Amino acid sequence: MHNCYAFDGGNAGDWRVVSMSPRCGAALESVEYIDVRRSDRREEIPTSTWTLHGQISNLRYATRAEVTTLRSTQEALGRPEARQAALIPIKKSEAWWNLAQDERRSLFEEQSQHTAIGVSYLPAIARQLYHCRDLRQPFDFLTWFEYAPENAGAFEELVTKLRLTTEWRYVEREMDIRLERYR
Repeated sequence: MHNCYAFDGGNAGDWRVVSMSPRCGAALESVEYIDVRRSDRREEIPTSTWTLHGQISNLRYATRAEVTTLRSTQEALGRPEARQAALIPIKKSEAWWNLAQDERRSLFEEQSQHTAIGVSYLPAIARQLYHCRDLRQPFDFLTWFEYAPENAGAFEELVTKLRLTTEWRYVEREMDIRLERYR
């Protein structure tokens, strides 16, 4: 399964944890490193303190025009200059999931302008969304961002803007994990 990934938190990995803080809800146990790898969900790393699984899926609330813009502007993950990263696991409330698809789309884009905010920080900040609600994980989404150190201020602006949106009122658990490439 090429679209499934594991984020292993422990004492080894390619990304050194710089900071780890719960924004709301229960915290994850502190770790020193995170390793990101392709996974089929059957393999576990016995030395990991925790493992979060997610899968790359379709962009559920994006229109064709938004998808085209994202794909034409987005840089790939793993760029050598992108030595900093953030893993932000998010769980939304049952109230969010009880909304119809069109109501979530309205909150996500028409009211919160989530995609427009994100696009304004491309290509400097590369991102990938991993879905995990259907995998029965403790979070619904794992958001992964990579950027060069000189774009750290822009990344702070991006997450601040997103956290001020109407959509964010439905977030009931959020961790903010900042990283730097170790290897």
